[in-house]
Amino acid sequence: MSLPRIPWRAWDGPFTADLARVSGGFGLGQVPARLKPDGTTGLVCGYCATGCGLTAHLVDGEAVNLSPDPRFPVNQGMACPKGWEALAALEAPDRATMPMLRNPETGAMEPVSWPHALQTFVSRMKSVQQNWGPQSIAFLSTGQICTEEMALLGALFKFGMRGLHCDSNTRQCMATAHVAYKQSLGFDAPPYTYADFEESDCLVFVGSNPAVAHPILWQRVLQNRRHPEILVLDPRRTETAMGATLHVPLAPKSDLVLLYGVASALIRRGAVDRAFIDAHTRGFEAFAAAVSGFTPERVCAEARIPLDLFETLVERIATRARVSYWWTMGVNQGHESTRTAQAIINLALMTGQIGKPGTGANSITGQCNAMGSRLFSNVTNLFGGRDFADPAARLEVESLLGLPAGTVPTENSWSYDRIVDGIESGAIRGLWVIATNSSHSWIQQRRFNELLGRLEFLVVQDLYTTTETVQRADLLLPAAGWGEKEGTFINSERRLGLVKRVRRPPGQALSDFHIFRLVAEAWGCADLFREWVTPETVFEVLKRLSRGRPCDITGIDGYRAIDALGGIQWPFSEAMRDRVLDHASGGSLETLPETRVAGIRERRLFADGSFHTADGRAVFHHSPPTPVPEPTDEAYPWVLLTGRGTSSQWHTNTRTSKSPVLRQLYPENCYVEIHPEDAARIGLQAKGRVRVRSRRAELLADACITPAVQPGQVFIPMHYRELNPLTLTVVDPHSRQPSYKFCAVALEALPPG
Repeated sequence: MSLPRIPWRAWDGPFTADLARVSGGFGLGQVPARLKPDGTTGLVCGYCATGCGLTAHLVDGEAVNLSPDPRFPVNQGMACPKGWEALAALEAPDRATMPMLRNPETGAMEPVSWPHALQTFVSRMKSVQQNWGPQSIAFLSTGQICTEEMALLGALFKFGMRGLHCDSNTRQCMATAHVAYKQSLGFDAPPYTYADFEESDCLVFVGSNPAVAHPILWQRVLQNRRHPEILVLDPRRTETAMGATLHVPLAPKSDLVLLYGVASALIRRGAVDRAFIDAHTRGFEAFAAAVSGFTPERVCAEARIPLDLFETLVERIATRARVSYWWTMGVNQGHESTRTAQAIINLALMTGQIGKPGTGANSITGQCNAMGSRLFSNVTNLFGGRDFADPAARLEVESLLGLPAGTVPTENSWSYDRIVDGIESGAIRGLWVIATNSSHSWIQQRRFNELLGRLEFLVVQDLYTTTETVQRADLLLPAAGWGEKEGTFINSERRLGLVKRVRRPPGQALSDFHIFRLVAEAWGCADLFREWVTPETVFEVLKRLSRGRPCDITGIDGYRAIDALGGIQWPFSEAMRDRVLDHASGGSLETLPETRVAGIRERRLFADGSFHTADGRAVFHHSPPTPVPEPTDEAYPWVLLTGRGTSSQWHTNTRTSKSPVLRQLYPENCYVEIHPEDAARIGLQAKGRVRVRSRRAELLADACITPAVQPGQVFIPMHYRELNPLTLTVVDPHSRQPSYKFCAVALEALPPG
């Protein structure tokens, strides 16, 4: 189904010339470059951070179908249901096709011209700043727009609009991994490549269910010919646990205790790499002393697992030559998540299992471009992983960008939760929400949505008119989606992949990049961004900002090189490029023979044992485990677990719900998994209805009676809007990432009908 095209409308208002020049016109320039001889073109998927390569099949310059790219090194001709159906999200009848402004008298959203929308944006945001100070406006962005768009937004807001407080929904998925890596390794640097799934003798998955959340990565595991042990640490018997050689069904949020116990057991049996520890780390002796009290008996009592199961777990880790550790949201979304992630990193460091094939302490990223957000969004880190509080870093960025001295803020932004608290306190009065549905996804959404009502001005920039956040907006800016614009994503293994325009945006929708350019023009700060003309020119700016940094990408010769090589992992400096070309006897990256391409496609970090800390040594971090913030009791005797539901769902279902095919692959209604013993305890019948109640809210759900959950625990997928009001407003103290994974609930079986 194709949406009707809203015809070109004459510009009105004072920004006429700038709008036409900056936007390039509605839907123009959509034909992708770099077509293959068969008229197709390749691009990376816009859902998760696996970063699969897709082939767009074109008719009259627009994509009509997608298929997985068999030559792309990530997915090797495979795709999950979301990838096959990625175009469906662009064809939805609720696409935002023109700016909409809320009528203050009727409360209705009414269409306005782009000039009117921009005038309103600028006048009202500036009014807020004049009345309440420059830091009274904020934005909440996403890990799902292109790196170049993120960079322009962060620069526009902080350097041009003089705002400070901004964050993205990457805070909800990857902040823990970011902080854990930065503290332990000196930089946010996942060390692995996807080949490690196939080259490990033992893969340890902690709070990770790739069979559902990252199905292509799970296929890479199944291609492992080394007959590996697959060890899964998870309270639920997930789909991944069902395919494991060992499942450790630990008690919810006892993972830090268990990991410390494994470390202590490995130390006692001498299964550590003393040479690596002595040469490349610091803090091990203090860590060893801290975990010495985590005896098998203590660990098994607190994790509620049998002693022989714990001993089997330790034995398999200790006796395999290549051990890799993998974690996702089951770790990241916890009340002590950073120390839990670092407990995994510690295991890899103390055994020397890093920088070599089939090893590593490896976080699997959530959103398609959360890695781009972590490196180049200029939100909570200054460009390239720098620190806003570092005077030398500020001067360097100002010099590289040609900015006046003092342009770069001297302090870091508030995190997402503090921005929300700032709305409550009155410190934040204007909010710009870009490509995220916070009214659904943020912890305790009822509180969040009540606080939105206190704002003086709420702008939402989105593809759709129907999201919960858009429904509360004062101004809606219609954005183009994945496949309707160009730029880069950076996937879990640090691979930059290319996004291309293979569809026209509907109506007057514009790419986020062009919207940010228009805002800069209307705000009066466009002179700061004279170089930032197209996504590819911004990519060149980011290369300059990356020079000499751990994420150096100066050797990537533009988008064509990324396209030709099937993506390029960072770092890829000019020196690395020159060595590759010297070995290939000249030429360019685009013309490299396949034998040379294969040699640079899969690259690990830290093979030399040198880390990004001041002394080059990795650091052992640890803290005593802390109790769960909300233990069960007589009134609320069950633990609520949350997570991914099916491989056909994504986050708040905003996009996956647009596909009739995907909707048939997941339950329409919210459901709760409950153990048969607990179902009998409350008199629940198969296919019955259940009331799930926490101390904050309640919901009604369909019952799924299954032994996949343990007695005393229930599981609800995160995709349903009813869920988040139940959750706690608790964040990890180091990463400020919310803890979605544990709260106490009560259950009640509802009568039939």
